[in-house]
Amino acid sequence: MTACGRVLAVLEVFDEDHITLTLSEISRRAGLSLSTTHRLVGELHRWGALERGSDGRYAVGMRVLELGALEPQGLRLREAAKPYLGDLHAATGADVNLSVRDGTDVVYIDSIRARGGAPVLTRLGGRWPMHATATGHVLLAWAAPAFRERVLAGQLKRFTSTTITDPDELRRALARVRQAGAAIVENTITHGALAIAVPVRGTQDRPIAAVGVTVPSGSVLPHVLLPTLLAAANEISRALTGGRRQQRSA
Repeated sequence: MTACGRVLAVLEVFDEDHITLTLSEISRRAGLSLSTTHRLVGELHRWGALERGSDGRYAVGMRVLELGALEPQGLRLREAAKPYLGDLHAATGADVNLSVRDGTDVVYIDSIRARGGAPVLTRLGGRWPMHATATGHVLLAWAAPAFRERVLAGQLKRFTSTTITDPDELRRALARVRQAGAAIVENTITHGALAIAVPVRGTQDRPIAAVGVTVPSGSVLPHVLLPTLLAAANEISRALTGGRRQQRSA
């Protein structure tokens, strides 16, 4: 493994289930010796890529977030979407997120949490498999057919009893998303959460992101939120393309 590969191995051990880790845990998960891990973690800590808590556990540092925020496509999307995400949050009282595809996952590049919102993590930088989220269904529904089939042929992790893990059932669900222009899922990541998402379109009307809202199950009917969500996505798309767009409806 190269020196760069060892540094990346250390950073890659952190995920949704491992927000903080001890030095020994980092060593074991990265497959590196304890002495090598100690040296690399020390350098990353001094640079700001890792933070060390009072309990001695390490977490990803703010320097990584600062660099990630400079990614051109994400930066442009966030700047275009920010005012409309705020308006959407104010109008619906829901958790709001803007998602893009990264591999076979969706990543939240912007997120607004509601007070007393749905019991699901929708933080900035959050990552979930595409098959289990509303924004993931949107991005997967309009993805290239070859990519979509690759995801369907892969491991579809079950989070709850309602997570779709059967490829044929998911294929039918994605066809309904394309027909309706929106994805609606409930209790697929955690019980008690209803999520609705629609595409954000770039040039040539191509979906390049998804904007979604999440609310507690039973708090509101999806069709009540959908017009406001579609209007926000349309305005974000217009801001991105710099042109006039006709609002889509489901």
